[in-house]
Parts: sequence; structure tokens; C-alpha cells
Amino acid sequence: MLKFLAAATAALAVASAAQAGDLVGERHLETVNPTAALRDADHKPTVRVTVWYPAAEGSVEKSLDLGPPGRPMFLVGEAAPDAAFMDTRRRPVILVSHGYGGSARMMGWFTTVLAQQGYIVIAVDHPGNNALDKMTVAGGTLFWDRPGDLQAALDRAKDDPVIGPHLDLKRLGVAGFSAGGFTALVAAGARVDVEHFKTFCAEHPDDGVCKPQLEFPVTPEQTAAALADPALAAETARAGDDHSIRGVRAVFAMAPAIVQALDPASLRTISTPVAIILGEADPVAPPHTNGGVAARAIPRAQLKALPNVGHYDFLSTCSDQARAVVPLCRGLAVPQGPTHFAALQMALNLFASAMGPP
Repeated sequence: MLKFLAAATAALAVASAAQAGDLVGERHLETVNPTAALRDADHKPTVRVTVWYPAAEGSVEKSLDLGPPGRPMFLVGEAAPDAAFMDTRRRPVILVSHGYGGSARMMGWFTTVLAQQGYIVIAVDHPGNNALDKMTVAGGTLFWDRPGDLQAALDRAKDDPVIGPHLDLKRLGVAGFSAGGFTALVAAGARVDVEHFKTFCAEHPDDGVCKPQLEFPVTPEQTAAALADPALAAETARAGDDHSIRGVRAVFAMAPAIVQALDPASLRTISTPVAIILGEADPVAPPHTNGGVAARAIPRAQLKALPNVGHYDFLSTCSDQARAVVPLCRGLAVPQGPTHFAALQMALNLFASAMGPP
């Protein structure tokens, strides 16, 4: 399925993609972000990093599917562990942020296709807020620290003797889903306004972003207590600082959430090209209070709204088994393939237009 998506998307979106390879390599790194220790359950400052890239001919790909062998829950794609790069050229870089409680690998349906089309993709598992580790209230609350994880990952990849020489840092994009979409907007210069978010949720307690999430329910009371915790006071005071990533030339956000935690005035100052795709039937990050708000505020932002599509359609494809037992997969009203195709087409068009063909 992903091979078909890659080929079709290339034909529609990137004229030069015929030069891209079909094989994807995957490498894993580890880096340090001091704020990770505040969010991680074991107070470790480390951040896991996954890098995908065009791989050399003959590389042997392995399944990235999530779940028991032979009975996957999420169909992700394939990549070749520690494969050699396809060539020596420098390639544009896309930083990717997963959603609340997600993981870098969960976004593999998106990242591996970008790598097939010639990009180097750098993603992280956000500390305290990912599917592999114990989730924490701080991990779900200190959302303004997420761009710092991406910056740390980029710095680590840049210094890596194998990966670094392939990075074209003059062509840098950011993409993300849900809370990762929020992360991408902050990386482009949006400023966090915690008081604005508190006021919004006090007035709209039933809005999807104000209610406890399925992945890790955190009540408003727990959030308030976390922000008032003396151990987090210094970091909370930094919420409204500049958390942007220097050099970002394009932003792609899928079903962005927590948009009400952004200063509306800061959205209006973003000059970076931004494209937003979302589902019209999204109850988790309702378009009229999240992605739509960002699209209306950001100058010249592109917006695509998909009918009958919800929030979790932007996860890797749910298997038939997952649709029966995984809560995030049960409410999907339409097949995920067309949603993934639309997102990939929009992303590839945006990045090619803003940064040139990969």
C-alpha cells in the first residue's frame, strides 16, 4: 500500500521524484534535552531519535508494523535498519513530531514515504508523552518543550558522522500530527499563551482539547496542579518564550491540536509557508477551534478539510484486529488510505514548493 502511495503521490506532487529511490533506511540515535528530565517518568534527560532516508540499492527492509508478529495492530511500512545512504548528496530535512501519546514509528506511514521521495526525516519520541514509556502529567502538560526535542534531535543528527554529511540544513521543514501539529507551528514562531488556553477551556470545557484524552487521561485539576508544582515553576515561566527552530522554511500540520494555547497575535506574524490538513468530523481537535483558527490567522496558510474524516485517521493504518479492540481505531468512519494519500500529496507539494525538489 505504501509503495503505491509513494508512486502515486510522486506523480501528482513532485515532478522530479522519478529520481528518488524506493528503499528506505532507518537509524536510531539518542540525544539529551534538559527539559526531558522534567517530563520523563524516570527523570532521564534523554530523547530517542529515529532517522529515515533514501537507502542504497540492495538494502534489506524489515516491517515496521506495530503489534504482535503476524498480528499487527498498526500497518506502518518498511525500512532497512542501519542501511547505507543511496548516494552522497545532501538532502532536505523534515523534522516530525508525533501526536499526544504517539511515537515516531506510529508516523511511519508518512515518514517512510517522504524518505522514499528523497527527504531525510528526523523524528523523536517525546519524553513522558509517548506510547513506549510510562506517560506523565508533566509530559502531557509541558507541551511547549516539544520543539526543543526536535531541535536536540536535529543537532544530534547534524553531529553524527554517518548522517550529518547528508543533511541540507538550508532546506529544513517541520511536520506533525495533533500535538505534533502544534509543535510544528511553535517551531515556526508561534508563541504559547497558557492563560489564553486556560480561559478558553474554562469557557468551553466540552471542547475536545480541554477534555482528558484517550491515550492518557489528564484532568484539568491535574494540569493546574502540575503547572503550580514548584518543581516545574521555572519551566512553566518559560512557556511564552521563543521556542522556534531557526531555519524552518515550511510547516505541515495534520489535525493540529492545542491551538488555543497559542497567542493569536503570534500566529498572524508567521511568514513561513504553512499547510494544514484536517478532518471535518474531528471531535478531538475540532477544526473550528484548532486547525481552522490557525489557518485563518496565519497569512497565506493553506487549508484542506476532509469530509467524514476524524482525528485518528492520521495514525498508521489500523488493522482489522485493531478496529475491533483498539479504542483509537473503533470510530474510524472511512478508509484511512485516501486520508493518508491526501496528506502526503499536500505535504510533498508544500515542501517541493518551499524548498525545491528533493
